[in-house]
Amino acid sequence: MAPSMSTITLITIYTFSLLFSITSSATSTAEQPSRPFKKIYAFGDSFTDTGNTHNAEGPSGFGHVSNSPYGTTFFNHSTNRYSDGRLVIDFVTESLSLPYLPPYRHIKRSNDTFGVNFAVAGSTAINHEFFVRNNLSLDITPQSIQTQILWFNKYLESQGCQGVDSKCKDFDETLFWFGEIGVNDYAYTLGSTVSEDTIRKLAMSSVSGALQSLLEKGAKYLVVQGHPPTGCLTLTMYLAPEDDRDDLGCVKSANDLSNNHNLMLQARLQEFRKQYPHAVIVYADYFNAYRTVMKNPSKYGFKDLFSVCCGSGEPPYNFTVFETCGTPNATVCTSPSQYINWDGVHLTEAMYKVVSNMFLQGNYSQPPFDFLLENKERHG
Repeated sequence: MAPSMSTITLITIYTFSLLFSITSSATSTAEQPSRPFKKIYAFGDSFTDTGNTHNAEGPSGFGHVSNSPYGTTFFNHSTNRYSDGRLVIDFVTESLSLPYLPPYRHIKRSNDTFGVNFAVAGSTAINHEFFVRNNLSLDITPQSIQTQILWFNKYLESQGCQGVDSKCKDFDETLFWFGEIGVNDYAYTLGSTVSEDTIRKLAMSSVSGALQSLLEKGAKYLVVQGHPPTGCLTLTMYLAPEDDRDDLGCVKSANDLSNNHNLMLQARLQEFRKQYPHAVIVYADYFNAYRTVMKNPSKYGFKDLFSVCCGSGEPPYNFTVFETCGTPNATVCTSPSQYINWDGVHLTEAMYKVVSNMFLQGNYSQPPFDFLLENKERHG
């Protein structure tokens, strides 16, 4: 049976997502008087990656994000983030008075004092070999969350820390930020004979293993992001049939897939809370934070819900598959802060800022992020 239009939509979305990777070498030099945490270790995919695919071996499609207009809103030049400016993880570091995280692959001497980012654009939850065995791999980004944990372990060893011992005591002063991961797993397998349910179970098993590895090593403060509503991305809207829509006008089949994954993730986190009662495990609800913005965009300063700021094409999307942001015919809007979508796959700095505020200061983290900070303060 041929794949449905919604299936093709999701495959295309995350195929493009795999081709777009961001790097950040920027760090903040401003010293702040109060730092709740001494370090942050981050994991995830392209929404969290600050440079681990930059200059990596692989397809040339990674290169264009190194040029303008990427990064122009905040940094005034490309920093290899796949946005016009900062990502959620950047706003997290700012809120905690820490510098921006260097990518693991590009650590320089002494620039890892305040943490490291292990996230990789295009990364999967399930080990890459699974997709190879099932003839489903696009061979674009072979890294998985297991790869990131291996990097993390190697990094700890280089710092003289192996397992839970006295040399790892700074984990009491460390925030572990686990960005969304797993959307690429569904993209590889949609339209194949591998069911969504199978991928969901395998992906959750892999994510659970990674989270448990961090908790077993002594992680005490852990934030885990859910999947965003992928059906609200411009590329999804552009390709999906008009009869596949939800109450917000987004692609229903794609959002259902994201929501089902998030429900299983939240259930697993609740099990971890019981298993590791001394750890504070926070779920960052990307799905409902994003939907809240979509319901009342003007409240957050947005005027355009689905059109891209950077792209090429006819209204209402300003988007075509082969002339995306970074190609010669693409144009850039004059007011990125009024747009949610930056390039059709990733978001503008303005949207990342709104979402991060909803995580850190609003009601879209369970338990609230303030609870995590209060717990940290009580236990010194």
